[in-house]
Amino acid sequence: MPVRFLRNASELADVSMESPLPVQVANAKPVPADTLLVATTTVNTTTNRDLMENTNTETPTLDNCGQYRKLVWFYFRTGAAATTYRILARTTDLSAQPLGTGWQELATGTLPGGANSWGRIEIPTTGDGYYDQYRIEVYRTDGSNYTLTSKLIGVRG
Repeated sequence: MPVRFLRNASELADVSMESPLPVQVANAKPVPADTLLVATTTVNTTTNRDLMENTNTETPTLDNCGQYRKLVWFYFRTGAAATTYRILARTTDLSAQPLGTGWQELATGTLPGGANSWGRIEIPTTGDGYYDQYRIEVYRTDGSNYTLTSKLIGVRG
């Protein structure tokens, strides 16, 4: 039985090379996004260590991110060791000083995926962000050290 489509209000047409299915192009605009960070980290058991291997808990992994409503963290992990991640955020004043003490925890959990696998985490996981600074910490809780390659994209608008 041939595949048919409604060509106009009253005419049925068979799909063929001469009469393909009609396609309506949506008026979709591209979403502006920027690459903010590409980093390779050796994941070990050191807690409070971010993707840039900073252990100072006041040092942000990313700064000047207030224009981005969401960040997307793509990663490739070479090992299957259980890995904990924490995503922290805070807002700063005009001189880039934090408005308060400490960080707000946006997400925490076990990094999904096994050895030689890709992953993707949206920051924040729900809603919009627009935070000025983010800190992304990873540490291994089991198994052997491995390499984690990360790319963070900031999505505007």
